[in-house]
Amino acid sequence: MRTQKTNSRIRSRRGFSLLEMLVVLIIMGLLVALVGPRVLDNVGKSKVKTTTAQIELLSGALAQFYLDVGRYPTAEEGLDVLLTAPSGDDASKWDGPYLQKNSVPMDGWGNAFEYRTDVEPWPFVLRSLGADGKPGGEGENADLSNREL
Repeated sequence: MRTQKTNSRIRSRRGFSLLEMLVVLIIMGLLVALVGPRVLDNVGKSKVKTTTAQIELLSGALAQFYLDVGRYPTAEEGLDVLLTAPSGDDASKWDGPYLQKNSVPMDGWGNAFEYRTDVEPWPFVLRSLGADGKPGGEGENADLSNREL
């Protein structure tokens, strides 16, 4: 004859049934399917916002360089001149570095910004080629530049 104490011990030793485990796995799968795309979409949006902020930061540094030196960096000098003084007569006017870090920032996807000086009517264009690293595109793959913000 089993006592009530023995019955409670037997019940406490039992694990989950196969049906209960399947229900839990299905619920977890549904949650991942619903939440996963939203999380990934937010990651992409944050990279676009980071790149936009970096373009604005670099544009401000280039404007400060212009105020000090009296010209924008040449294509050959590139963005590195924001960290190290140019050679020649302009070295005495240079009052940098114009960036707080020891390197030129990358875009949100880890790619270097494109700096061009041959674009009329502007003195320069800063551009990120987006997630795919190719000109054009839509969404995260779209190009971002200081002339389109």
